[in-house]
Amino acid sequence: MLTKKTIGFLGAGNLAEALVKGLLASKTVTAAQIIAGDRISERLVHMAETYEIKVYNKNTEVAEHSDILFITVKPNDVPGVVRSIAPDIRGEKLIITAAAGVTTKTVLENLKEGGHEGFVPVVRAMPNTPVIVSEGAIGMCAGLGATRNDLELARAIFEAVGKVIVVEDEGLLDAVTGLSGSGPAYVFLFMQAMAEAGARAGLDKKTALALSLQTALGAAKLALESDKTLDELIAMVSSPGGTTVEGLKRLRDNGLAATVEKAVLAATARARELSG
Repeated sequence: MLTKKTIGFLGAGNLAEALVKGLLASKTVTAAQIIAGDRISERLVHMAETYEIKVYNKNTEVAEHSDILFITVKPNDVPGVVRSIAPDIRGEKLIITAAAGVTTKTVLENLKEGGHEGFVPVVRAMPNTPVIVSEGAIGMCAGLGATRNDLELARAIFEAVGKVIVVEDEGLLDAVTGLSGSGPAYVFLFMQAMAEAGARAGLDKKTALALSLQTALGAAKLALESDKTLDELIAMVSSPGGTTVEGLKRLRDNGLAATVEKAVLAATARARELSG
């Protein structure tokens, strides 16, 4: 599907690097099929030397030579970048926006304002930071006019760095942002709290942190690979009258579930604000 496609990245930051690394590691494409542009020359040197891809210091060159064009700049920079490349969007291309809060409508409107007179299919995606280690959760939606083939091209790329979930309504990507986009920070905070509690219970900090991180990793892996529900897994760990029951009681009494819900809904609301 991607063997004859050139993938270009407008922005060579952490997300672009994670995708490049994942694509090459999975042998989905070759280095010769990837190009990147960035205004920071040090990033371009790093990408070229580390992954042997071609780099440009002008976004217009990336746009001109790409079949699939990733927008991986900061959200506030997207309108200006899209307008700047509009005249160089020729022939059949697919644009994938991975900037939080940037809708496919925003991309299409800025292409038009930049002088592009045709139509370009746009797919919007919300990857999270674990794509860096190829364990990302990626929500994805086809924009107006994007075909099933466009969506499958985008899926093929993102599956190199994680699990892809396709939603039909673009508005739901705000909920994806609030849950899995921001979610790693919630999990990191929980792991930090576990480690600090372990230290207060008498463990040295290094040991407490190691136990906390491995516990989170193991629990997630067990949940993914088990055919049990989360409630069943909780029960499996919770012996009547045992230690786990006491810990769970404190978490529930102090409103853990309600607090997590408020966090996800607040992040979702902020994503909706950013989406306009």
